Amino acid sequence: MPKELSDLIFQNSLIPVIVQDVATRDVLMLAWQNQEAIDKTVETKEMWFWSRSRQQLWHKGETSGNRLLVCGVRVDCDRDTLLYLVKPTGPACHTGQGTCFGIKAFSLAILEQLIASRKQNPQSNSYTNLLLDDPKSILEKIIEEAGEVVQAVAKHEGTRQITWEVSDLLYHLLVLLGSEGIPLSAILAELAARHDEQKEQLS
Repeated sequence: MPKELSDLIFQNSLIPVIVQDVATRDVLMLAWQNQEAIDKTVETKEMWFWSRSRQQLWHKGETSGNRLLVCGVRVDCDRDTLLYLVKPTGPACHTGQGTCFGIKAFSLAILEQLIASRKQNPQSNSYTNLLLDDPKSILEKIIEEAGEVVQAVAKHEGTRQITWEVSDLLYHLLVLLGSEGIPLSAILAELAARHDEQKEQLS
């Protein structure tokens, strides 16, 4: 049993758990676990819950195939609620929705997934595929878009224009990462490492 999952506070042998997509940070669902469900989750690295209506354990995705692969777990300050960070293999909700709350917020991770989808399944009318088919054009567009960002700022074209140009630049940077097979998470991890290093130097 991981140390962080010891000394939990249960209510009638159950503890509420929030499940969050590790990439998009969307909240996927709220459910319950007993100690056995926690143990199964730790053992298999897939989400197990306790069904209060059926009064039995259930393995998420056992029937649908839409499993939730555990990437990490956090305990709240009162030690009476768990937050699981997961990688879903399909829709989290039994209705077929991505989340049980019916909302999936846009994020850079979603855009990254769309670019990866275009790379795996090209579409003839896709601008993304046009870029992916010609890596040199990606580099040219990044240079062009970076120049337009600088120009928008230097000429005081206003926040709306700067936002527009930066959005173009971010999109093309993500296409470059997708073309090179570099996940966005690697960039975030590098930035996090630099942040930690800077804090260490200042301490």
